Amino acid sequence: MNRIQIIGAGPAGCTAAISALLHGAPVDLIEKSKFPRHKVCGEFLSPEIIPALERLGVWAAFEQRKPARIRRMELHFGSKAKIAPLPEPAYGLSRYEYDLLLYDRAIELGARPAQQAMLEGMTRIWTAGRRADSAEARGKRLFGFKAHFTGPAHDAVELYFFKGSYIGINCVENGITNVCGLAPERLLSSFNFALDELVRSFQPLSERLSPLQRSMKWLNVGPLVFQNHLNREPEPGVYSAGDALSFVDPFTGSGLLSAAITGAAQGFSSSDHRKACRKSLAKPFGVSSLFRALTRTQWAEHLAGLVPGEWLYRLTRPGTIR
Repeated sequence: MNRIQIIGAGPAGCTAAISALLHGAPVDLIEKSKFPRHKVCGEFLSPEIIPALERLGVWAAFEQRKPARIRRMELHFGSKAKIAPLPEPAYGLSRYEYDLLLYDRAIELGARPAQQAMLEGMTRIWTAGRRADSAEARGKRLFGFKAHFTGPAHDAVELYFFKGSYIGINCVENGITNVCGLAPERLLSSFNFALDELVRSFQPLSERLSPLQRSMKWLNVGPLVFQNHLNREPEPGVYSAGDALSFVDPFTGSGLLSAAITGAAQGFSSSDHRKACRKSLAKPFGVSSLFRALTRTQWAEHLAGLVPGEWLYRLTRPGTIR
């Protein structure tokens, strides 16, 4: 079987490597960064990810890391909040632990790590993340940020929308609380990129964070571009997965699930792979785009009380690929 070269050893890349190795294909896993490491991420895993982790042979190891159980969702718009139970309990696990879990499994199965390579004629899977360039003018560009906090643990995934930005909060392993957000450059500049001041400038969020203490430096990334390549015809023998294929708005909490689904989807042509991924991801991408547009208007706060929380959750889940 031909050797497969996977560029990027994040969740999508390692999922693709494990899937290929389980099907008997030799794999080169190309990654410039060292593992483990923290990444800007909501660190939320939908319950639908369980079958994927079972197929990869890492479910038991995942449970051993004692991920937080997340049972509720809270959406905060100005003075209004919508609270609803999740259809099934979800999980919180840091990218430090989750990435290492998948990377170790890929190496255990025989993936050959490397920092650079590009041999023509090999099947290539691009999972090296979303593009960092943005067509937006300075001031309107979007940046992500994240830090871990210690303090009382909750069993909810919480989203706070304000001033064209949002902050997500949920627990991960060991009672740690992950605080991750996304904001326009103009807003960040008004606080001189002092993220502690930004997150405490919105009263409901400030009250939520008051019993917590930040335990690591803020990480940031950007500019971020919400885009997808689902309608592009790929080169023969070249696949894309994870954020390299479709970067869905992180507030949906479906990024890690999408990485697992698109990374594991192999066994057919790159064109058919793209079609299958488009069928899986088109709905959550469209719904998240519509919702993001609403959050920039006064309608979000008014509509918050009308739309059942479970609807929003289900509409932003990617479908399985068969």
